[in-house]
Amino acid sequence: MLEPVYQADVVVVGAGIAGLSAAHHLTSAGVTTAVLEAAPCVGGRMSTEKVDGFRLDRFGQLLSTSYPELRLTPGLDALVLRSFAPGVLLHHDGRRHRAGAPAGAGSARGALHAVRALAGAPRGSAAPGARTGARSLDIGTPLRLRALLGRIATTPVERLLARPELPAAQALVARGTPARTVDGFLRPLLAALLCDPELTTSSRCADLALRSFAAGRLCVPEGGAEVLPELLAGALPPGTVHTGVRVTSVSTTSVTTAEHGEIRCRAVLLATDARAAAELLPGLRVPDFHPVTVVHHTTDEPPATGTSLLLDADRGGPVAHTAVVSEVDPSRAPAGRALVSSTVLGVPPEGVDTAVRMHLSRLYGTSTHRWETLAVHHIPEAVPAMRPPHDLHRPVRLLAGLYVCGDHRDTSTVQGALHSARRAASAVLADLGATGSMHRADPLPALRKAA
Repeated sequence: MLEPVYQADVVVVGAGIAGLSAAHHLTSAGVTTAVLEAAPCVGGRMSTEKVDGFRLDRFGQLLSTSYPELRLTPGLDALVLRSFAPGVLLHHDGRRHRAGAPAGAGSARGALHAVRALAGAPRGSAAPGARTGARSLDIGTPLRLRALLGRIATTPVERLLARPELPAAQALVARGTPARTVDGFLRPLLAALLCDPELTTSSRCADLALRSFAAGRLCVPEGGAEVLPELLAGALPPGTVHTGVRVTSVSTTSVTTAEHGEIRCRAVLLATDARAAAELLPGLRVPDFHPVTVVHHTTDEPPATGTSLLLDADRGGPVAHTAVVSEVDPSRAPAGRALVSSTVLGVPPEGVDTAVRMHLSRLYGTSTHRWETLAVHHIPEAVPAMRPPHDLHRPVRLLAGLYVCGDHRDTSTVQGALHSARRAASAVLADLGATGSMHRADPLPALRKAA
């Protein structure tokens, strides 16, 4: 019996960070891989619009310096992360108050020390790096805050995941967390981390988000969100990534494209978003999503909040969190201009820009009348919902030869997307028994390559 002829060992469908990361793990094992992307460029939701010298993220998802996969993923050695000031600023009753853990050294001891330093700080103390007269906010006794964040910062992940699972808002109450701590600190913080203003997310996912917050620093990629997928794509072997190629069907041994017909392979890995994956494999479940809107403004007189992330503890308007992003990452704005990026969670109100301006005026304590609107980016399906019961390690192997990865298979974060890619690549390699290229007698068709 003749052996089938393959044009690639593995075809990865989708060139977001999950697909590109999986391709790195596969090619590092010597497996020939082709990444097919329907869009004209890589990145998916992690894209950046350039306007008059500004770099505007379409979806400003917060990262953490404590995400393990940012260190473990091949191709990200050159990634530069720009950190926000330690902790966060909370707007409450017309004033801004600093809360949250300073950055630790990446160890449990460093994280706990940071939390204790915060909890015991005198009223009126401010973290370094923020040009603001922030005051202390009464979010609970130092002992309770120390116990809450310190326990999460030092608890092994396995123990966090063994806790009873509830919606995050209910879990905070069930654990006896004081209402002032929930409303004044945890609710606005978790809403920002999870893109879930009502905290319907699984308490296990919320615990992981708090653990990352306590153990590291909130941050963004230098140069914009698109830098992360571009680094991944650029570090792959030449000819691996092909853009402008739309996949219309998949099987365990081939994919069919609208432009180039059938491409034969030994395995297929779907690395698209959840809805696109379900269109190719109708049996896959499509989760609910949290919509996100990002509004970008510029001014020549930036608010005096420095590199801080500013949250609204009062929920007094559409803005969940905002920052002078050009202070955090100067490459995102031309000289002499400030870039203020603000995130609206849930369905945005009509006249969103006007509503956001009014809210920002209160949050920053300054007039926004002369601010210029650069862009309003609305993503209806920005973040897969993680309501309980939520499987943080949904199967990535559907059957031998067919696999799936993405943030919808793990947690709805960059960490989750990259981790699911690692799991999927490991499953592929285990099934193929690969230590090098299996077979490639025929070349791939002349596909359009990513720049």
